Amino acid sequence: MTTLEVAEAFVEAINSSDVNHMTGLMTSNHMFVDADGSEHVGKDQMSLGWQNYFALVPDFQIEIIDRFEREDTVVLLGWASGTIMQKGELKPKNQWRVPAAWRVVIESDHVAVWQLYTNQHEMHEILKRINAD
Repeated sequence: MTTLEVAEAFVEAINSSDVNHMTGLMTSNHMFVDADGSEHVGKDQMSLGWQNYFALVPDFQIEIIDRFEREDTVVLLGWASGTIMQKGELKPKNQWRVPAAWRVVIESDHVAVWQLYTNQHEMHEILKRINAD
């Protein structure tokens, strides 16, 4: 697969909430870099992290508008959206959609780095409101 095809396969796995497929596409030392710059390293840690995230935001989706590829790196531009679960329900007031970008570094047909660039303010505000309820 090309670097772009690997990155797009990872997006498809995310959009299907398929953690097993995502894990299969990760390098053993896979690193997730969150929008705040925090780094999370290791396939096992990220598998558990994604499981927890999909429990919190079960309808999480990535919509790619544009993509750029250079050597082992892909940049994806688009939107991230979802609804934060509250007491077992997906309530419309907990939906969010934000512009986002991702830097994806590919090694040997696997995702070595998945780095998110977005403003998470809206999601954090929803979480604050939910936790206050």
